Amino acid sequence: MGRIMISVKNMGFGLMVAALALPLVATPAMAQGRDPAYAAARAAGQVGEMPTGFLGIVGSPTPDLKRMVDDINIRRKAVYAERAPGQHATLEQYAFTIGCQLIAQTLPGEKYQSPEGQWLIRGNGAATRDARCPA
Repeated sequence: MGRIMISVKNMGFGLMVAALALPLVATPAMAQGRDPAYAAARAAGQVGEMPTGFLGIVGSPTPDLKRMVDDINIRRKAVYAERAPGQHATLEQYAFTIGCQLIAQTLPGEKYQSPEGQWLIRGNGAATRDARCPA
């Protein structure tokens, strides 16, 4: 299993994370990727990755979409809470680092949230990420 070393500068809410070793295959998005409803919502631009490491709803949600996104985010938060202490990071720091990775992994045509909070559509180039994200 490959690992990537990541550094995150002070994010304004705590200690600096010097280096996080995160398994590339164990991202919180892994389980959602197999869910047809999630895949359909992502392809339709109804949901997108946020810098916070959580999934966001683009536009007005239906009750089913809100329920799905809430469920995914609850599962992501549980994973972050479990893994953050082992990386000597707060939940927020760990989630931010994962958010950087998830935004970088978006595919052309998928939506993601810019550091300024605007929903963008990924083009063929690199996604616009927070300056604190590792390269």
